[in-house]
Amino acid sequence: MGRVKYAARNIMFGYVSNIITLLLNAILRYVFIMRLDETLLGINSTYTNILSVLSLAELGVGTAINFSLYAPVAKGDREKVKAYMQFYKKAYRMIAFIVAAVGLILVPFLKYIIKDPIGIDSTQDLINFYLIFLFNTVSSYFVAYKYSLSNAEQKNYIQSNVITITKIVTTLVQTIVILATSSFYGYLISASVIELAQKIFANIYLNYKYPYLKEKNVEKLTKEETSDIKRKTGALVCHKVGDVARLQTDSIIISGFINVAMSGMVDNYNMVISSVSNFVNIIFNSVISSFGNLIATESREKQYNMFCIYRFFASWIYGFSAVGFYILLTPLIKLWLGDKWILPGAVIAAILIDYYFKGERVVLSNYKTAAGVFEQDKYLPLVQGAVNLVISVVLVIKIGLIGVYIGTIVSGLLANIIRPVIIYRVCFERKATSYFYDTVRYAAVIILAAACCVLCSNIFMKEVTIASFAVMIVIITLVFNGIFLIFFGGTAEFRYLFAIFRDKAYAVVNRLHR
Repeated sequence: MGRVKYAARNIMFGYVSNIITLLLNAILRYVFIMRLDETLLGINSTYTNILSVLSLAELGVGTAINFSLYAPVAKGDREKVKAYMQFYKKAYRMIAFIVAAVGLILVPFLKYIIKDPIGIDSTQDLINFYLIFLFNTVSSYFVAYKYSLSNAEQKNYIQSNVITITKIVTTLVQTIVILATSSFYGYLISASVIELAQKIFANIYLNYKYPYLKEKNVEKLTKEETSDIKRKTGALVCHKVGDVARLQTDSIIISGFINVAMSGMVDNYNMVISSVSNFVNIIFNSVISSFGNLIATESREKQYNMFCIYRFFASWIYGFSAVGFYILLTPLIKLWLGDKWILPGAVIAAILIDYYFKGERVVLSNYKTAAGVFEQDKYLPLVQGAVNLVISVVLVIKIGLIGVYIGTIVSGLLANIIRPVIIYRVCFERKATSYFYDTVRYAAVIILAAACCVLCSNIFMKEVTIASFAVMIVIITLVFNGIFLIFFGGTAEFRYLFAIFRDKAYAVVNRLHR
């Protein structure tokens, strides 16, 4: 099966997964808010981010080994695959113990992180909730590494399907538990039990699919191969530390400097954005393994052309979704949860500015990962993390919630400026002038399309109703994409994408007629 077909299959299964989980998450969040306390929603968000910070212990080992697997998988070198996976297994078991140890050390400090936990009976409850989160995170390391092999084979849909089934069962059970008991303990424990069962099943399934991974005669990696992993991991340590400091601390800062309930309000918006943007991310994350294969087998010119197409599509899709979010996000929250949960417009704008530029960084980051370019910008994430923490903490004290997101935007833009220069020089042996020229072109058209869409919303959505909301979805889709096509419909990037979608449509029609 070719790279395009693998990517298409990964995208298809990813979309099915996200449609199902989006609907179930919306129902579960509504039930959670109606039956439980907003403080508990904030605790749920904050603890999730704390455990994301603890994922620092992984330190990029998985990313480095995933990259190392592309070549032996493409060549069918089973013995080398076994060697890498054995190394991966040992590394992840060590990481699990480190995460558990560090997680337990944090327990005495929880009372300082969770500000104003109104409605929580005791500090012991805060600790118990946290320990359940910690157990779920630690146990995941004992099976997660095995998915790397199917992903290196461009079969990301295997992991996606397992996660989807688990999510369906978990969400349905959690909804029933909340309706029946109104218990946060029941909510957490039910998910923990189901996810543990999923991990056991996934382990059995992957052992069945790749039986040679259980073989005892496994050759050791050479000193050069081990050194290469350690070198890449060393560079990724900086990436991990910086990314966590920049991306996973917002909720913790909000909880510690404002209050934990505000963290829950923000999490409602983030849940909608992440749920919908997952549809976007599936497209771009599904082709990482295909890019790894492309880089291992094709010329630099072919790689560069595919990167330009990838980047053009990202600017289009992330721009479209950012404009849609800006106009429709607050009306959706009003219809779904009520006026009580609305955030200020300036905060929403700041979140979405970061969202769009984050989409630009997804392209750079994914290509960097596929190409194994980890060392050249290893200190950049540390600088970003420091900038984010300093600006966010200073501004949240002075101007409140929006200050947190100003720090996130400023620190993120550093990567938008520096990483293209590195990738173009290392991967394509070109200057990045064309990249920044395209950035300005795409941004200008997106701003124009956004202005037109906002004007339409002022006319067609003076009152927030389900009907006006539906009308605006159609208007934004037509206006934004119409303007984008006027400016870019004649480009080589668009023609390539159009040809792929046309061929796929023909293939589906032919299948239906058989």
